Amino acid sequence: MQSKQSPQSTDVLIVGGGPAGLAAAIALRQRGATVTVADSLRPPIDKACGEGLMPDSLDELAKLGVQLEPSDGAAFCGIRFVHSGDAATAQFPTAGGPGIGLRRQALHQRLVERAEEAGVCLRWGRTVQFGDDRVVFIAGEAMAYGWLVGADGMSSRVRRWAGLERGRTISRRFGFRRHFQVKPWSDFVEVHWGESGQAYVTPTGPNEVCVATVARNPHCRLENLLAELPQLQKKLGRVALDAERGALTTTRRLKRVVVGNVALVGDASGSADAITGEGLGLGFRQALLLADCMQSNDLHRYQREHAKTLQLPQTMARVMLLMDRSPSFRARAVRMLASEPALFTRLLGVHLGSESITSFVRAKGLEVARGLLWPPAANHGQFAAGA
Repeated sequence: MQSKQSPQSTDVLIVGGGPAGLAAAIALRQRGATVTVADSLRPPIDKACGEGLMPDSLDELAKLGVQLEPSDGAAFCGIRFVHSGDAATAQFPTAGGPGIGLRRQALHQRLVERAEEAGVCLRWGRTVQFGDDRVVFIAGEAMAYGWLVGADGMSSRVRRWAGLERGRTISRRFGFRRHFQVKPWSDFVEVHWGESGQAYVTPTGPNEVCVATVARNPHCRLENLLAELPQLQKKLGRVALDAERGALTTTRRLKRVVVGNVALVGDASGSADAITGEGLGLGFRQALLLADCMQSNDLHRYQREHAKTLQLPQTMARVMLLMDRSPSFRARAVRMLASEPALFTRLLGVHLGSESITSFVRAKGLEVARGLLWPPAANHGQFAAGA
């Protein structure tokens, strides 16, 4: 890339200053581009989410120069599914380290600080109007750019302006999030399965947990789903630290994420349901890929490889959404995983990319099919022992 010297021009203009946009800005600065980020909001920007960063997401952040420690929030060592007295637990591979739960605003502030350190020009509280001939107007001020990146979320204005709307929404659900003042009782992210949806419990501090609920019914609020999970509700107590915050979560695939000198990243470019826990990790991986492709002036490669970043998360989302829709399949699946923790751990490895889904199916596909057809007897004591 050839850097431009004019203060009214930039190699790359990124519309959207959330985690994906900031990650792309940092990655591009690391490769020598001049980068401007514009967002109508001001930091730290919040969004309802589960607030857990898996080990692979932490690896991507480290590539961007953002090092998170457990003391920044709270560490967790794996995932636990809880359903009707059964609990299935999978630990992360020891070599990969723990995951970290921390508030979304704290993560955003760390990314802002890293972007400032890297020399990204940040235009907060500024609206963007699209013009012609590679020019936009940021709060009325003209800005010329070489590349335009849409990192402005599910309702992306860049995507609509660039004519990249064609695609398919595979699933659409509704999430709500709240923090509770309680000492975490587990060093796992717990996914509690109710009839209406799921409640995700993530430790985010020594005396705080984040609870995010996701359901198909837009009227199913956090308190409604917790009412279906009385054991969890009792553990949380009554001390909520903030107001409930909501968001839409989708699994969406676009026909294209590139046209000319315009590219999309993060939720603007497609998504996997929040049930996968991969939203942030996806955005970071796409940001690094986009920076590599822009450096080599090859957005066609970004189009090809972007689809691969979504393939596994969307596959996992389809399987887990089947558990959400079918009570009998959900019960069989959790009971099988509870009785075979090594199997669940390998499946988590597939999710994290340490094992290919092809090799897993070859090695364990028959065992999984057999377990779903003839599930083992209930294991009601496991959750009580591990809680």
